[in-house]
Amino acid sequence: MKTKQISFWIAAIALVASMSACSKKETTNVVKPVIPPSHPINADTIGGFEKGTLLAGKTYTMNHDVYVKIGDTLLAQPGANIIVKNNSQFKIQGVLQSMGTQASPVTFDSDTHLGGTWGGFACDSAQAVTIQWTKIFNTGGPDKTGSARRTLVVSKPIKVDIEDSWVENGQDDGLGLFGGAQITILRNTIQSGGSNDGEGINVKTGANGVVAYNVVFSQAGTGIKLETAAVVTTAKTSVDVYNNTLVSCGWRRGAAEPGRGVSAGVSAQGRIYNNIIVNCYHGLEIFLDADVANVKYGNNLFYATADTYVDKTATPNITVKLRDGFYPAGAAGKAQTTDIISTSTATADPLFTSFDKSFLLPNGAANNNDFHLKSGSPAIGKGNPTYNADIGAYTSDGKGNKH
Repeated sequence: MKTKQISFWIAAIALVASMSACSKKETTNVVKPVIPPSHPINADTIGGFEKGTLLAGKTYTMNHDVYVKIGDTLLAQPGANIIVKNNSQFKIQGVLQSMGTQASPVTFDSDTHLGGTWGGFACDSAQAVTIQWTKIFNTGGPDKTGSARRTLVVSKPIKVDIEDSWVENGQDDGLGLFGGAQITILRNTIQSGGSNDGEGINVKTGANGVVAYNVVFSQAGTGIKLETAAVVTTAKTSVDVYNNTLVSCGWRRGAAEPGRGVSAGVSAQGRIYNNIIVNCYHGLEIFLDADVANVKYGNNLFYATADTYVDKTATPNITVKLRDGFYPAGAAGKAQTTDIISTSTATADPLFTSFDKSFLLPNGAANNNDFHLKSGSPAIGKGNPTYNADIGAYTSDGKGNKH
C-alpha cells in the first residue's frame, strides 16, 4: 500500500511540473467582449423624443428639437458629428452624456457654421450632464422672445461634469450653472462668446464645486462669474476657482457694465487662486455684496500689454487705465502679497507662447494664440500649492489644460 501511495505522489508532482512548464511557454490572450451600444440610433436624422446612442464616427442631421425624457439617456460616442438645423435645441430632462476622446471628439454645430444659429442644450431639469472632449460651436440662436440662448444651462441640483471640451462663438453665456448644481468644470476652452453680453462660466443660485484649468478668451462679459441671490433662501454659491487663464474678456459689454476676468458678488463664496488675467476690462472684482468674509483669493497674476486702451463702445470714448482695473476701485477686493501684478508692460508678463495682444475683438473672432507658458514665465512655481505649484491653465505637472 505504501509503495502505491509513493508512486501516486510522484506521478502527481510530475504532472504539476509539466503543466508549469507549459504555462511558462504559452501566453494567455484575454479577449474582451465587444459590448454593443445601448439602443443604437442608426437613422441619419434625429428630432423629437430620442434616447440611446449616437454612434461613433456617424454624422446625424438634427432638423428640429430633440427631447430626452426623464429616465432616458442620450449618449454620444467618440467622433459622433451632429449637424443642427432650423435653430433647434436639445431639451434634456433625463441624462446627457457626450463622451468624446482626445483623438476623436464629439462635435455639435449648425449647418451654416455661423454664430447664433441653434439653441444649445437646455438642461434646466436634467438628471445628470456629462460632457467630455466635445466641440460645441455657434450656439445662441434666439428664443421665442428674440433673446439669445445660452450654450448650456442647468437649473437643478444635479451633477454636471464638463471636461476637456470647447465652447466657441455662442451669443450669450457659455455655461449657465444654477440651482444648486454640483459642478466639475475642468480644462475647457471657452472663446469668442457673447455678442454684447454673456459670461464664459456663469455660476449662480447655490451651485457649488470646482472650476479649474479652463481658458476663457474674448468673452463679451465676465470670464468666470459667481453669484447667489439678493435674498439667500438656499445654500450659497461656493466654488473653487483656480488655475484658469482669462484673456481679453469684458470689452463688448462696454463701460456701462464692464466685464471681468473673475468676479464674486451677491452673497457668493469662493476660493480664487492661481489664475492668469490678461487684458481684461477689469481683473478680479469682489463686490461689496458678496459673502466677503468667505471669498479667499491670492497667487493670481495680472498683466496688460498696454498702459491704456480707448473704449470706443462708449460715447464719448473712454480711456481705460488697465492697471487701475486689476482690482477695481470701490470693491472689496485688494491686491494680495502673493499676487503677481504688472506695474508696466515690462513687468509680470506671463510669457505666453504666442499672443496677439488683443483687447476688444468681435464675437466669433478666431483665437490664434497659444497660452502655454514659455520657460522663465513668472507664473511657474508661484502658485498656491494647495491647488498647483504654477499659475494659469497650462501647468508644468501635466494636470492642466490639454488643448
